[in-house]
Amino acid sequence: VVAFPFEDIYIDRRHLLHTLTKREQKIVFYFALLTASLGIGGIKAIVCPLGAYSLEDCGPKDLLSFFNWFYWLVNLNSAVVFVSISYIQQSVARNLGFLIPFVSMLMAMITIHMVRGEMIYKPKTDSSLLTTFGVIVSALKTCCVQYRYFSGGVTNWLDHAKENYGGQYSETQVESTKSLARLFPLFTFQILYRMCIMQIPSGYYLQTMNSNLHFSGFVLPVAAMNVISIVPLLILVPILECINSYLFSSKDTGHSPTIYIVIGQFSAALSVIVAGFSEIHRKHFPQVEQTLSEEVLLVSSMPCFHLAPQYILLGVAEALVTPSCSLLSFWLVPERMRGISMHFLTLFNGAGCFMGAFFVQTAHAGTQGNWFPHLLHEGKLERFFFFLASLMMVNTLGFWTIAHRYNNLNQESSNEFRASLPEEKLLKQGKGTKHYDSVLESSPILSPMEKT
Repeated sequence: VVAFPFEDIYIDRRHLLHTLTKREQKIVFYFALLTASLGIGGIKAIVCPLGAYSLEDCGPKDLLSFFNWFYWLVNLNSAVVFVSISYIQQSVARNLGFLIPFVSMLMAMITIHMVRGEMIYKPKTDSSLLTTFGVIVSALKTCCVQYRYFSGGVTNWLDHAKENYGGQYSETQVESTKSLARLFPLFTFQILYRMCIMQIPSGYYLQTMNSNLHFSGFVLPVAAMNVISIVPLLILVPILECINSYLFSSKDTGHSPTIYIVIGQFSAALSVIVAGFSEIHRKHFPQVEQTLSEEVLLVSSMPCFHLAPQYILLGVAEALVTPSCSLLSFWLVPERMRGISMHFLTLFNGAGCFMGAFFVQTAHAGTQGNWFPHLLHEGKLERFFFFLASLMMVNTLGFWTIAHRYNNLNQESSNEFRASLPEEKLLKQGKGTKHYDSVLESSPILSPMEKT
């Protein structure tokens, strides 16, 4: 509500709706951005895991299908929003573009309140984010205090947090944290990928804004170009479902979605490369005047649809990477840690967005506006894209070298954690005792010496 742009709420100067200065308006606006980011982060960290909890007894095939269709529905909604609200903001009234999401969220909160009793999930009592951080801190402290034992007696540095190694946490809690720590390399390699995705609202947005948006006498909204990146996802999900049904049906292959992540990250790098060449191509067109939000801008006469390939490649990347990362984050940890694992995935994705903004600001300041200029025809934005693409290629190769760690999605792999727990060890010992007794019972009569 407070994010309303004040300049178009009133028409008559005698009926002002506010008396705030420009500085106060900025304070209110950035406060609105902060509250919106907190809300978006909460939704992304909670809604998707909450839906997947009902599939805890399902295998990786069903989970991947769930995440595919979940993100398909999310992006279908986004396509409608980008077309409708962006057009209203640009061509009708900017304040209505903020009013519609406000009313939608109000209706959503009322709906969730009505069905909240059916949406409550109670996680295991011995798993929490504080416990996870506690295990890590306890292991680090024990390593520092008992450094001479670090190289002997333990196979993993987190084992120092166990009670029998001087720590204060049970073996179950430590093994759960170890399974989560195994996913940290996967999360880390998503940061640079998210920096490429962040080019849609930054570098790609500037390219589109400085291109010809006229189409058959109609001025396209700049944000409508985002729909081009959503269409590949809407098309690829049904195709990927058919591919997954075939691959997961073969039990011998041990199919893993890591190949999807590698291909998706390569597609993102290719998208940024294409964006660099598109920028060079855009500068060859003569400049024309274009009106956006009652402002006259001098832009390239190149049609904005020439930028479609880079948007399409990023859409392909999202269709391949996001559901696969969600599956690995959910499946490769024990049940008690799945919510926390999804939260960490969201946290690293958010870190990638922050790094993307920081990277843009650094490129602008470090090159004095040459790599990320205010006026694109006066700068070298293509150099920024080529540099980011080179980093993304290195990132893709780096993930490819560790992808084998997450290749085994069969039931035996998911049972590694359970087999390491004390109760599972006792169960195995019990089975071994029964087997030993049966051997004794079936053996021939022993001599008195053998019995002794």
